[in-house]
Amino acid sequence: MASAAEQLAANLNFGVLAKATELKKRIWFTLGALIVYRLGTYIPLPGIDPVALEAIFAQQQGGILGMFDMFAGGALSRMTIFALNIMPYISAAIIMQLMTSISPTMEQLKKEGETGRKKINQYTRYLTVFITTLQAYGIAVGLEGMSAGGSSAVIDPGWFFRFTTVVTLVGGTLFLMWLGEQITARGVGNGISLIIFAGIVANLPVALASTLELGRTGALSPVIIVGLLVLAVAVIAFIVFIERAQRRILVQYPKRQRGNKMFGGESTHLPLKINTPGVIPPIFASSLLLLPMTVAGFSGGGQGGPEWLTGITALLGHGQPLYLALYSALIIFFAFFYTAVVFNPEDTAENLKKYGGFVPGIRPGKNTAEYLDYVLTRLTAVGALYLVAISVMPEYLIAEVGVPFYFGGTSLLIVVTVTMDTVAQVQSHLLAHQYEGLIKKSKLRGRRG
Repeated sequence: MASAAEQLAANLNFGVLAKATELKKRIWFTLGALIVYRLGTYIPLPGIDPVALEAIFAQQQGGILGMFDMFAGGALSRMTIFALNIMPYISAAIIMQLMTSISPTMEQLKKEGETGRKKINQYTRYLTVFITTLQAYGIAVGLEGMSAGGSSAVIDPGWFFRFTTVVTLVGGTLFLMWLGEQITARGVGNGISLIIFAGIVANLPVALASTLELGRTGALSPVIIVGLLVLAVAVIAFIVFIERAQRRILVQYPKRQRGNKMFGGESTHLPLKINTPGVIPPIFASSLLLLPMTVAGFSGGGQGGPEWLTGITALLGHGQPLYLALYSALIIFFAFFYTAVVFNPEDTAENLKKYGGFVPGIRPGKNTAEYLDYVLTRLTAVGALYLVAISVMPEYLIAEVGVPFYFGGTSLLIVVTVTMDTVAQVQSHLLAHQYEGLIKKSKLRGRRG
């Protein structure tokens, strides 16, 4: 009996060790995939003049290209094979989410479960190819028209350059899409989010070095630099607090008697996040507001463009009152819009009614849907103001303090949320291993008894 117990204990230890080894393999696979991604951000497109391109992007840092380059980890400014990064796939996924709420056909697919989800994912990939092709062709044509100091960004413009650029950029984006799916399946965390995370974090040393250089030359006082570091820590803590905050609505299930046994009667909670739309509202708002500035930059810094475009560019400069007001209004609008897309109170109330659940004090059906909509509207209002505060503060620091605050609002929000999600997945793996160990220990004690 003792030898059997010892053998079972040895098997238990081996099982826990095997599970820990599996987690290590997942972490190493994730790190290896991210290293491959970072190496690809330094492989340039064929036919590009790097010197002229660097001068051109130095003039476009305040435009939409500068923001996308931040998400791409510098791949766009270097015009590499991963210049478009994973952003076309994200755009396609957002469009498909919108379509599931607008189109009855797509909504029916969403309700079909795993089969419908696979079809929607396939449509998302097709839409990604289409969007990437359009963007890649636009970049190829735009590069042919760019020049700095008399040097063109393209060494030999023409249809061959356009074709090779489109093929290379589409292939790069599709590879990143595949790499993100592999990280999700075989690694730790959400692969797509981790790719964006790696691109943003890659620019952090440059931002810190630029800030310290300003302090060394006297452009920034040491007090301001220390204040910025303290502020960054406080903002991170604030983001973590809000992202973890939930409004839990009590849901009760009635008791049911079958024969001599009672079933049900338990209660649970319906968690509603304060920031349901995540980072989508700041990204959409930034894209819309920075578009006129980028168009003016392509027309010659605003000097050779139309007068009305030059005026709009001046009003929509970083830190300008009109820019901050429109930025805040667009963030609030997209926060409510995207929340309405991803969460449907009527469907939730119908599902609760279908399985016998109800909110205490609220009648099932229409009254429950109205109550959920009321609570969600108030939560979204708080979440929208939170997004406005996080996104507008870096704009104010850029305009008033004059620091290279590359690691601001939207990027900081992405980094913190992705880190929290990844750590939560690692903890879930560890908890699963501990639960398996406890179950096996209970079986061992049962056999000893």
